[in-house]
Amino acid sequence: MYESAPTLADIEAIAGEAFATIPKSLSAHVADVVIHVTDFPDDETMEEMDLESPFDILGLYVGVSLDQKSVGDVPSDVDRIYLYRRPMLDYWCESGESLYGLVRHVLIHEIGHHFGFSDDDMDHIEASAG
Repeated sequence: MYESAPTLADIEAIAGEAFATIPKSLSAHVADVVIHVTDFPDDETMEEMDLESPFDILGLYVGVSLDQKSVGDVPSDVDRIYLYRRPMLDYWCESGESLYGLVRHVLIHEIGHHFGFSDDDMDHIEASAG
């Protein structure tokens, strides 16, 4: 399908397509979350997450999850989801999974963090779903 490695714009387009498949009852609560696609996490994120390699993370939610927000809170910044292109491409090549499926999975996983779900919560939900 790709003659060369998918670009940042390609991953953004896939993320947009994937986002459009999320049920409206959920996506309405994510409308203000900004999705960024970058090649790698920045140095600050690497340090905060205690990552040994920039390939150790596929995506990241940065913000205050809905379960922690209050009506009276004044947001200090917008909530963001970062999708990391190069680690996703490596995972894609190694796993044989479809790129669309991988990007959608990572996006939904990070949206789960926006709703306040932990990694364990999401693993349990995925396992229960089959």
